[in-house]
Amino acid sequence: MAVNRYKNNERAWYAISTYGGYEDKVANGIKERVESGELDERIFDAIVPKEKRIEIKDGKRKVVDRKIFQGYVLVEMCLSDETWYIVRNTPGVTGFIGNGTQPTPVSEKEIAKIKKRMGVEDPKYSVNYEIGEVISIIDGPFKGFEGVVSEIDATKGKMKVMVSMFGRETPVELDALQVKQL
Repeated sequence: MAVNRYKNNERAWYAISTYGGYEDKVANGIKERVESGELDERIFDAIVPKEKRIEIKDGKRKVVDRKIFQGYVLVEMCLSDETWYIVRNTPGVTGFIGNGTQPTPVSEKEIAKIKKRMGVEDPKYSVNYEIGEVISIIDGPFKGFEGVVSEIDATKGKMKVMVSMFGRETPVELDALQVKQL
């Protein structure tokens, strides 16, 4: 009779490391193996923690999903020799995170923080500028110009900047990601 090395047969979340860029493939691979076998009562979920971020590309604002932890997947399961073997031998998995050979469960508090971070629907804007501050425009049609911040809308991540063009001050509305401090 086989001896179960893993005495913790309770449902818990575990972090597994993966090759870079393989996080989604690993999570999908684990889910597929669960759906095809009888492990649905011992492996419950596999997630790649992601959050929504705002990027500007070609002058357009875009909301993208970014991995919170590059190279890691979270798996909710009851740890046993069989479940450890299934997860560990999923293509792209490099190992469990833990002490030596014993995987360590991720605390419920930490999982709650990660899920809260993942659940944020609208990405947060960080506008760390003040009215009257001189800034440099780094993207868009006014790239290379300098200006003075005249208004800030922190909820939308926008600001009005007074740019000197043709000998007069012209107000320009910019995204906070299009400027940098001098």
